[in-house]
Amino acid sequence: MNLRIIDYRPPRIAQCFVLTALLLHWLTPVNRLHIYSNQVLSAVLGAGGFVIMMWGWWLFRKYQTAICPKGNASTLITSGIYRFSRNPMYLGIVFMLLGIALFAGSLPFYLAAVAYFLIINNGFCPYEEERLAGIFGESYLAYKKQVRRWL
Repeated sequence: MNLRIIDYRPPRIAQCFVLTALLLHWLTPVNRLHIYSNQVLSAVLGAGGFVIMMWGWWLFRKYQTAICPKGNASTLITSGIYRFSRNPMYLGIVFMLLGIALFAGSLPFYLAAVAYFLIINNGFCPYEEERLAGIFGESYLAYKKQVRRWL
C-alpha cells in the first residue's frame, strides 16, 4: 500500500498533531519545558485563524468548487481573503495551532504547529499549485505571481 501525505485531509492532520502534542504534554517530562504562554494573544490568534479559515471555506462553498485538495476545482477564487493569501484555510489552521501553542505554552504544541506548516508548505501546496496550473493555466500563474502563498 502506497500512502502519501496528500491522501489525508489537512484538518485531520492538524487534529492528529494536536492530539499527539496533548499526549506528549501530559505523559512526558517535556511538558515542563514551558516556552512562552500568553492567553490574550492565543485567543486573538486562534479566533483570527478560525475566521480566516472559515472565510476561505465560505468562498469555496459560494463558488461551488471542491474544498478537498484532490477534488476537481471548477473555479479559481481570487477575491475576498484570496486577495491576500493563496492558502487562507491552511493559514487559518496554522494560526489556530499557534494559538493553542501560546495557550499551552509547551514545546509539543509549538512543534505541532511547525510540523503542520512544513507538511502543508512542502506537500500540499506544491501539489495543489501544480494541479491548479494544469486546470486554470495562465490565469492561475498570473494569480500566483500577484498573491503570496501564505501572507
